Amino acid sequence: MAEIVLGLGASHGPPVTMPADLWHMLMTKDQVDKRMDYNELLKTAPPDIEEQITLERKQARYDATQRALVTLQDVLENTKPDVLIVIGDDQNEQFDSDNMPAFSFYRGGTMQFFKRKQRGTGMFANLQYHEHSNSTAPEAPRPCEAAPELADYLIRYLRDDDFDISTCGEFKADIGMGHAFNFVYRTILPECDIPMLPVMVNTMFGPNVPTAKRCYDIGQSIRRGIESWDSSKNVAIMASGGLSHVIIDEELDRTVIDALLEKDSDRLRSLPPERLNRAAGTTEIRNWIVAAGALEPLDMTLVSYEPGYRSPAATGLGMGFAYWD
Repeated sequence: MAEIVLGLGASHGPPVTMPADLWHMLMTKDQVDKRMDYNELLKTAPPDIEEQITLERKQARYDATQRALVTLQDVLENTKPDVLIVIGDDQNEQFDSDNMPAFSFYRGGTMQFFKRKQRGTGMFANLQYHEHSNSTAPEAPRPCEAAPELADYLIRYLRDDDFDISTCGEFKADIGMGHAFNFVYRTILPECDIPMLPVMVNTMFGPNVPTAKRCYDIGQSIRRGIESWDSSKNVAIMASGGLSHVIIDEELDRTVIDALLEKDSDRLRSLPPERLNRAAGTTEIRNWIVAAGALEPLDMTLVSYEPGYRSPAATGLGMGFAYWD
C-alpha cells in the first residue's frame, strides 16, 4: 500500500519572494486596500511597531524565510517522494462566483507552470509573482506532470467517505496552475520533477467556506485513502499559504503552530471562523489544517516563524515554514 512519508508547510505571500527593500510597495497597497481600514489599524498597532518595520528587521526576517525554503527544498530532495499532494487555495484563478467548489481535486495529466506570471491588472498585479529579476515578462509555460491516478482514487475514496468533491481536469491556459501551486515550483521544486496533485480549498469565498473541523476531517480522510491505495508509491503532502495576513495576528499564528506541534486536533478543529476570516489571507490557515489531518501520525518540526510586519498599521504576513516526518 502507499505510504505518507513527508509533510511540508510554507507561507506563500509576496514577502516570501519579494526582497525586504521592496516591502514598501506592499505597504502602499495596504493603505488603499478596501478590505480593511488602514487608519483604524494604526490606532491598534503594537507599541513597538516602528522597531518591527525597520529595514534591518525586515531584512533579517526575509533572510530567515529564504533559509527556511532551502531547508524545505533539502528535506524534499532527500526524501524523494513519488507524488506531492499540495493543499492550496484558488483566488479567482480557476474558479469564480459562477462556480466556487469547497474542495476540488485536479485530475489532469499535466499542468502549465509559468516562472513569472502576472495575475490581475493594475500597479500591484505582479506582487504575488515577484521574482529576483528586473524582467516582468513571463517565461514560456513549462508542462509539469500531475498525478491523475492518485487523484481519481482519492476522489472515489472521499466520495464513499461522505465528502462531496469537485474535480478539475484542465487549468485555464492563460493562467496555468494557481498561485498556491505555482509557488511550490518557484521555491522548493524548481526542476518540476515530482508529480503534483493540486487540492484546492475554498478558504475565503462564502458562503461555502469549509469549517476548521471539516478541513481537519477531510485531511484525515485523505490519509486513510492514501493508506488504502494499492500502490508502492511514497507520498508527500504540503500546505501552501497562510499564516495570518494581511493583518498579522501573532496570537492566532502561535496558537495554530502550537496545536500543530502538539497534535492537538481539538484545538485545530475548534478554531473560530471569525479569527480565521479576520483578514483575507488568514483564511489560508485552513490549508494547514487539512494537511494536519492528513499528517496526523507524523511529527512536525517548525523550521521558522517570522511575523513579517511591513507598515505602521501592523499589516504584513505571518511567515511559517515546517515539515513533518
